[in-house]
Amino acid sequence: MPSSTIITDTSISPYAKLYSVPIEEVRIEDNFWSWRLKILREVTLPSQYTLLERTGRIDNFRRSSGKISVPFSGLRFNDSDVYKWIEAVAFSLAYSFDENLYKLSRSVIDEVVAAQDEDGYLNTYFTFELKGMRWRNLRDSHELYCAGHLMQAGIAYYRSTGERSLLDSAIRFADHIYDTFITKGFRCVDGHPEIEMALVELYRTVRDGRYLDLACFFVDNRGLGLIGGSTYHIDHKPFRELSEIVGHAVRALYLNCGAADIYMETGDREIWEALQRLWRSMVYYKMYITGGVGSRYEAEAFGDDYELPNYRAYSETCAAVANIMWNWRMLNASRDACYTDIMELALYNAALSGISLDGKSYFYVNPLADRGYSRRQDWFTCACCPPNIARLIASIPGYIYSKSIEGLWIHLYIQSTISTSLDGNRITLKQVTNYPWDGEVKLSIEPKLEDEFSVYLRIPGWCRSFTVEVNGRRIDTMIKPPSYIEIRRVWGYGDSIRLFMSMPIELVAAHPRVIENTSRVTIMRGPLVYCVEQSDNEGFDVWDLAVHRNTRFRLEWDRSIIGGVMKIIGDGYAVEDEGGALYTPIDRLRYRIRGVEFRAIPYYAWANRNPGPMSVWIRLLGDSIE
Repeated sequence: MPSSTIITDTSISPYAKLYSVPIEEVRIEDNFWSWRLKILREVTLPSQYTLLERTGRIDNFRRSSGKISVPFSGLRFNDSDVYKWIEAVAFSLAYSFDENLYKLSRSVIDEVVAAQDEDGYLNTYFTFELKGMRWRNLRDSHELYCAGHLMQAGIAYYRSTGERSLLDSAIRFADHIYDTFITKGFRCVDGHPEIEMALVELYRTVRDGRYLDLACFFVDNRGLGLIGGSTYHIDHKPFRELSEIVGHAVRALYLNCGAADIYMETGDREIWEALQRLWRSMVYYKMYITGGVGSRYEAEAFGDDYELPNYRAYSETCAAVANIMWNWRMLNASRDACYTDIMELALYNAALSGISLDGKSYFYVNPLADRGYSRRQDWFTCACCPPNIARLIASIPGYIYSKSIEGLWIHLYIQSTISTSLDGNRITLKQVTNYPWDGEVKLSIEPKLEDEFSVYLRIPGWCRSFTVEVNGRRIDTMIKPPSYIEIRRVWGYGDSIRLFMSMPIELVAAHPRVIENTSRVTIMRGPLVYCVEQSDNEGFDVWDLAVHRNTRFRLEWDRSIIGGVMKIIGDGYAVEDEGGALYTPIDRLRYRIRGVEFRAIPYYAWANRNPGPMSVWIRLLGDSIE
């Protein structure tokens, strides 16, 4: 029988401190995420299936099984797009069963399973004429990368539906990989990490210790130069010696996910200490204010410290998804709210901007400034991002809550109801909130039997002041955000908690070494990063906008943008060069400065209307205008 559909099963991981809640136990009831799940189910996943068929990705499996005779289509790692789509469907089916999606996914799974070789190998690129090239070039082949996504899809589909065919296929492939690398002594690592976390999750699912050993093998052998020793592949140092996050952003973060999973199973302190160093390197020196990572177009890579360009920002959608996945694992291993903060920041900004509001098109790259040239596409030749953002959104119900031996943890404030078991007692908790537009959260607790347990409330790092009431009585707390407040008591049916977090509009500056943002600020409110887009601002170019630190703001709800958004309206200035020359001697420099009213929207919502300039960072003027 399957377990419940959970993102990461740490329920018996000896060094995990939090345990996932099944997607089936959560019902989202807000106006922010519920319609996104509906669009995902009705628009995004069906349209992605059509594109998987149209671009030959599913035909590649039919070709490998001998059902059709056509050339291989696309890039060598195209199998992974199919697997991520299946995983997204699995999460979606767990939350809300859809007969059409179920039938489509079943048909795709049948094609995948039929393509598997007798020895367990499964990769449609390395069939027929390329069969002799298997395992010859792990640096570039993506064989293990695709295998990892197959494992994750098989696990998710088994947990969601109870059907084992794809899981059994993944197990056969894992056995083949174990035999190739461990039994036969082929000492190498994958050029694109992914399989490490997949193997740990496979171990958690079927409890076969070989898969954990294989995951450890791949981490232990990285950095020994087995695939060339480049920083791009994070092969320049052994993992336990890493102190700076470098290389291809998605590769680096997927590797960190696998290492964090290994830590939760083995308790390897050197791995944990390396993960903490890498996290600090990323968050303190190399992460965009949106939670996006990977600033360089060249190699889709992390840059130097403070190298965070705006117009030429890369900030791949897949890297934002990976950032969320890594911080989720760090949270499970530590209970530290600093990881939840980054998870939430990347979720509401860098990741969510990767999909259009109508669920039909995608960003691969997420710039923080634009002249109107960047538009979402319905697909890409390298289509890693569309199914990746789909599987993230489909799994959102599983990120809101966690459990521990002490009680229930609330990570994300999303109006929802959870009904789960704590120590044999059925607990229903109802969360009512208009987050992220409002900082008030009301919780009602309905245990089947009166019981003593803890409820942990997250106080985000952006929150400067808050109050907490239990059954109408204010409780005192001295915690410093980001942190979790533990409220432990005997809970009875109808007990309530009220959390109020002030959510002012903030102007945020970058470190002085982020040279593109010198004398610039961005607007934030709660977890949301705002930008100015030309569609909302007539009469001046938003790249000419400036504000001063005492700028007055007000809020305005706008229903014209799909889903509705809370706009921020402010008084600013259009600072326009009167000369127009590219370079001007300072004594001849003349600006025309005029007052304007501007409107800002959440960054995730940009590029859903008419093309035009956009900027996250706004010029900062002094407190007074001469």
